[in-house]
Amino acid sequence: MANKKLKRLEENLKEMRSTLIAFSGGVDSTFLLKVASDVLRNKVVAVTSSSPIHFSYEVKEAKELARQLRVKHLISHSRECGNEDFIKNTADRCYFCKKELFKELKRIARKNGLRFVLDGSNYDDLRSFRPGKKALRELKIRSPLAEVGLRKKEIRKLSKELGLSTWNSPSQTCLATRIPYGERITKKRLERIEKGEEFLRGLGLKEVRLRDHEDMARIEVNPREIKILVKKDIRKKVINRLKRMGYTYIALDLEGYRSGSMDEALKTVDKLIS
Repeated sequence: MANKKLKRLEENLKEMRSTLIAFSGGVDSTFLLKVASDVLRNKVVAVTSSSPIHFSYEVKEAKELARQLRVKHLISHSRECGNEDFIKNTADRCYFCKKELFKELKRIARKNGLRFVLDGSNYDDLRSFRPGKKALRELKIRSPLAEVGLRKKEIRKLSKELGLSTWNSPSQTCLATRIPYGERITKKRLERIEKGEEFLRGLGLKEVRLRDHEDMARIEVNPREIKILVKKDIRKKVINRLKRMGYTYIALDLEGYRSGSMDEALKTVDKLIS
């Protein structure tokens, strides 16, 4: 089934003739870039957004992946942190971010004579709470992986078969997703989250999120990795480091890591209203 979807993806990309791909260097966008470059050769350009809402190492990794795939790679300096609609962090924050980003990518595409702008959303993403999808529709951005029904598990499998190093990379989202809705997004807060998560990954944790509740750090990890954090020496090290970073309370979420955990508060509000 996955191979049939891959065939349809290749056919769709061939019909596009030239594309710009929003390239984060993650599992989905790397897979899309690989397939597109195989089909369209030098008619593909990858663009990575450099912004305070992304980990600083992501640009470097994306640059190296694009080099390995022999694809022209550009860096776009995103300006969502100057957009008050984004900074005030309402539930539709992602819409304003995506609108800002993809307007710039469309400009770059026109400048380079490219016919389509693509993003790496997969079929599973269509079922999750993603306000940014509205911006993609408004700007006519295409999501080829979702269009052919490719799911995350299938993309990982095909990526492994294609020899892509990203096939088993953990999912990554922007740093703004660590801040509860309604609390302002600041560069200082984003920097603290980035440093905190880098420290936690340095302890050997593969899937980790540091949710920033102002004076409290709520740590989510894969349930299998909780045992790492409760070791006395590790626990003490985490407490000391995060308190030095300005957190008063350090909490370990016993539910473990789950994508979009901040959205749970929205569902609770919906239930109360209904």
